[in-house]
Amino acid sequence: MSIDVPSFLKDRARVVDEALERLLPSESEPPETLHRAMRYSVFAGGKRLRPVLVIAGAEAVGGRVEDVLPTACAMECIHTYSLIHDDLPAMDDDDYRRGQLTNHKVFGEAMAILAGDGLLTLAFRLIADNFAAAAASAAALREVLVDVADGAGTRGMVGGQAVDIESEGKVVSPATLDYIHVHKTAALIRTSLRVGAVIVGASADQVRTLSAAGSSLGLAFQIVDDLLDVESTSEQLGKTAGKDQAQQKATYPAIHGLEASRTRARDLIAAAERSLAELGPRAEPLRALARFIFERKA
Repeated sequence: MSIDVPSFLKDRARVVDEALERLLPSESEPPETLHRAMRYSVFAGGKRLRPVLVIAGAEAVGGRVEDVLPTACAMECIHTYSLIHDDLPAMDDDDYRRGQLTNHKVFGEAMAILAGDGLLTLAFRLIADNFAAAAASAAALREVLVDVADGAGTRGMVGGQAVDIESEGKVVSPATLDYIHVHKTAALIRTSLRVGAVIVGASADQVRTLSAAGSSLGLAFQIVDDLLDVESTSEQLGKTAGKDQAQQKATYPAIHGLEASRTRARDLIAAAERSLAELGPRAEPLRALARFIFERKA
């Protein structure tokens, strides 16, 4: 089965965007400025990779898009909150994201912080609403909430970000670099791939398979991101290129070099494809996405 990945992503992103339009507070609902700030960053663009992974993970074990759509939107809310905060002057101090002015450049730093807070907390409401609509078990709800909290919190994305900040301007070991990437990026990608499957009643073996694939995909995604920061332009990326080197961040190219980094990313994609093969033809969209992650240019 051949998958046209750009068309697949575009179709799934459209479905996610329509749901986000319904599920996010409207700009006319008080407090209006806060809700405008939240919607500004959510609808600024992006591939919607994490919500697509939620959907694809569910479909790989026999689920449907509508079964997991609120949770897919929740993962996009968490991802967008992290970008808003990441762009702040106290963090990466970026002026552009997805080709547009960053949130704090439009709404101010205080409102940007609150917009991120609002999106993070909304995400957990969306997950709870998803389970009520799907009539899923309390045990499954707990598993998803724990998975998302760990993937987004100090044991995942936030923890990786903290070590990333502490490592700026320092010589870090390959082990520390892996810690940063595994936690800052791969954790939430792995979580995205798992939670949709849990909601639709995947077996423990299926969830373990998706978890293994998600870990490989997540680390590969960040390595490719590191490579693109070196090799692409700001126009291609929609954000400031070369920022990692300027801030002396710990990256794969900085520590391992370009070719070794490409080889590592390619090996991780191959590992993800081997894991996904256990799920049969229904996982072909995920295998195609894995290849796309390695080949992407932005």
